[in-house]
Amino acid sequence: MNRRNFLFTSAYLVAGSFFGMSSFSKAFAFEKPGRSSFPRPHIALVIDDIGYSLSRAKQFLDLDIPITFSILPRLTYSRALAFEIHDRGHEIMLHQPMEPYNSYLDPGPGALYVGDRSKKIFNIVEDNISDVPFAIGVNNHMGSRFTGCREEVTETLSVIKSSGLFFLDSRTSSHSKAYNIARTLHIPTAYRNIFLDNSRHEPAIRYQLYKLKRYAKKYGHAIGIGHPFPETVKAIDHFARNLRNSDVSLVHVSKILTS
Repeated sequence: MNRRNFLFTSAYLVAGSFFGMSSFSKAFAFEKPGRSSFPRPHIALVIDDIGYSLSRAKQFLDLDIPITFSILPRLTYSRALAFEIHDRGHEIMLHQPMEPYNSYLDPGPGALYVGDRSKKIFNIVEDNISDVPFAIGVNNHMGSRFTGCREEVTETLSVIKSSGLFFLDSRTSSHSKAYNIARTLHIPTAYRNIFLDNSRHEPAIRYQLYKLKRYAKKYGHAIGIGHPFPETVKAIDHFARNLRNSDVSLVHVSKILTS
């Protein structure tokens, strides 16, 4: 066991005591991550911006459906939530902050910026991965400017590849090069099809979820990204209940990657 895994395991046991969790008993409540073929269309739901609030994240955990949680690094609850989410059997990604076009928007701590040198990118990404235990993938937080810059994206994805993680392109910009570069580097990858809650009104979110369902039925799979809003959890709860007797499955995002 290397030093990083030893520290994660030790911290996990401490976190289990803190949250009142039963060690590893729930760690595989859902199917283990991996690629497989499905006889019917499937949808992956990703919830971004995890780390600011314990209660908002737990509302999504209580839905008891496969969800991939993308955790921002270096926030108050980032590590604690990583332990709890993992214990509940869900997938975790690092939500890597990247520079947006709008200079007035702050991507947050641990961000990557256009012009960062390779050593700086390596150090930032490695530190962020270490700050989010059990992460098996990465997607970008903001990054509309950064993901359009080939050199910086290639450097970033090289670190992700060397860490054995997959990459999901959030596609915050139509100019993003990240997905195509990930394919070139033979990194397991995918991209977001629909943002669920650009409008925070529950009926609007329900409409986006049904658009996601139609996309999945047409193309075989679909990925939707939402955020830890009360309106989003209510809409997903309603959507998931209606899927139970349908021909569409909810899965973790790692199930529908390409390389």
